[in-house]
Amino acid sequence: MAGRVSSRLLNSLYRTDIIFKSKKFLFKRVVFLSRCDARALSSSSSSISAAHPTLSSHLAGKSYADLHELSVTDPETFWGSIAKERLAWTKPFDQVLDCDLPNGKVRWFLGGQLNVSVNCLDVHVAKDPDRVALIWEKDEPGTEERITYRELLEMTCRIANTLKSHGVQRGERVAIYLPVSPIAVAAMLACARIGAVHTVVFAGFSSEALAGRIQDAQCKFVITCNQGVRGGRVFNLKSTVDKAVKSCPSVRHVFVAKRTDNDVPMSKLDVPLEEVMARQSPVCDPEPMDSEDMLFMLYTSGSTGKPKGIVHTQAGYLLYTSLTHQVSVSSILYVVYGPLCNGATSVLFESTPVYPNPGRYWETVQRLRINQFYGAPTAIRLLLKYDESWVKKYDRSSLKTLAS
Repeated sequence: MAGRVSSRLLNSLYRTDIIFKSKKFLFKRVVFLSRCDARALSSSSSSISAAHPTLSSHLAGKSYADLHELSVTDPETFWGSIAKERLAWTKPFDQVLDCDLPNGKVRWFLGGQLNVSVNCLDVHVAKDPDRVALIWEKDEPGTEERITYRELLEMTCRIANTLKSHGVQRGERVAIYLPVSPIAVAAMLACARIGAVHTVVFAGFSSEALAGRIQDAQCKFVITCNQGVRGGRVFNLKSTVDKAVKSCPSVRHVFVAKRTDNDVPMSKLDVPLEEVMARQSPVCDPEPMDSEDMLFMLYTSGSTGKPKGIVHTQAGYLLYTSLTHQVSVSSILYVVYGPLCNGATSVLFESTPVYPNPGRYWETVQRLRINQFYGAPTAIRLLLKYDESWVKKYDRSSLKTLAS
């Protein structure tokens, strides 16, 4: 029994074997990820084995117990061998780990340089450019859009060049206040491509909450859109940003995308994002980033006091999300960096669990043939208020895992 379990666990590290079919593409290990506001899904693609190396040829053949033991007793060998083969480096690292936990000093892959957007986009475009990177499940059921890795790379580069042309430099902070959408993912990757530090702010937060995060992170730039669409309703994002930046003198430009066709007032700070993007090159040279350079900042909800920001750096974070996304699914952060580093397909869910009815999740599972479902307790508690017939009326036979 132990041998069979170890073999199964190792297989989950080396390859995926759960199939999902769409009209044009073949995917594997389709995973539904949902945060407390039910905003995202994620899935893995069929070509992971082509674009995504195994755990490590150095570690191949070891049992799960041996791998666990090695990760504890010799983390430098374990993580170093994986990092060398799993990530694309512009400069190899010369030290795996510098760890002094009692003094809060932990650094990974010292001396190494890479670019996160290259690992999430370019390496897959080079091998399979027409693989789907994102499926945007918009507010209305059945209106999903598919974006390939090539299209996402071009979108990312156009945004990156737009940011650079308006003065965004390496190390500067950019606040992203967007609904779940392909342009939100591309904005994150664009910041990573040019070495800017981004902080994603939930698009439902108030102007005061947004302003506090802009101030704390010392953001000089904001990326938003005119309006958001959710649960059949249109809500104004640009007006919220306008109120926030009044108390944020550090902000130099606000880049405004369009989710709807409605016009919104524009000020001298504002830049029409798609209009400027259309004039930019779809090619942007990636900035080589040191392993311990900042990638992004993430803030707590603020429900228990002033929001607290944490920092994620480049290489260690990317390797961790890549490996844990393949082995297990957890956290909303795995909608972007983990799946895309692994050559997967992230399904971006714009709507709510109860629009147009409480069966929305399960209708999506049926239509997209989702294999693994990850949901937050808040969303599950919401759905428990409704009759289970909303679940049973849809075909859920594709589901292999439900997790929270």
